[in-house]
Amino acid sequence: MPSIEKPDLKTAMCGLMMGAADIVPGVSGGTVALVLGIYNRLVSAISRFDRQTLGMLADKRWSSAAEHVDLRFLIALGCGIATGIGGLSFLMKKLLDDHLQPTYAVFFGLILGSGVLVARGVTRWNPASAAALFAGVVVAWMVVGLDALQSPPETLWYLFFCGTVGICAMILPGISGAFILLILGRYSHVTGLIRSLLKGDWSVQAFLEVGIFCGGCLFGLLAFSRVLRWLLSRHATVTMATLCGLMLGSLRKLWPFKLELTPPGTEFKLKQFVNIAPDFASSSTLVAIGLAVVATVAVLSLEAFARKRQPATNPETAT
Repeated sequence: MPSIEKPDLKTAMCGLMMGAADIVPGVSGGTVALVLGIYNRLVSAISRFDRQTLGMLADKRWSSAAEHVDLRFLIALGCGIATGIGGLSFLMKKLLDDHLQPTYAVFFGLILGSGVLVARGVTRWNPASAAALFAGVVVAWMVVGLDALQSPPETLWYLFFCGTVGICAMILPGISGAFILLILGRYSHVTGLIRSLLKGDWSVQAFLEVGIFCGGCLFGLLAFSRVLRWLLSRHATVTMATLCGLMLGSLRKLWPFKLELTPPGTEFKLKQFVNIAPDFASSSTLVAIGLAVVATVAVLSLEAFARKRQPATNPETAT
């Protein structure tokens, strides 16, 4: 068995920071990867799961296949990501259960800032990109308001679908996988599964659901991520404009000022809310607005630092 070396520990620490970011809706693990200087290596490793790799595996050239996909790097990074996600999952539950308004205010600011970052990826604003932006806003606004997403299906196929879609955010700096799960109504459920396993609740159902979700993540990385790369290489302007619109329209879900419709004490994943106008006479409203502004500035500052680290990286070349 290969021994753990210093580069492996460094990669694991990068994964730890990415995982900590991925558990927070609005903070992109891809952006963190850019800041840490491992984004290109990560995307390159993922893209190498191709026919050449399958051929090596068929010929039982295990070492060559592992080297081709940079497996040692991916394993170390994956261990770090899992540790980061697990470590923060308990904190996120506490924040959502007991401090919903300020937590959603931070989420709102993070997504707003991320939307600005994605908008910067639109190299040419023209009628087509403007129409794509508008369509994205309208579609997302309508979708997040659907009753089906307020009480999403408790099925394994839907959990697989959430993993497939959510993991694709990893390859796009500025878009958060946790945010996708929140929109799809499965953020609390997935983080709850992680907490259960960490607490020793090793039930067959828990392992089955985690396995199904991870299977969806793997499928998304190997299949749908290729579609995204193709879209970004062939239709980058319209694709980025659409993604920006989807993010901005989805802010309806993260509006901090809500009225809870379900009885007190209801489990968070079962709670239902309706958006209301903010009460500007309340100090809590001013705090929420301040947190949203700070979160927006934080995301923009993080991206500015990432661009200084890797000025040549952009959505068209990085993917």
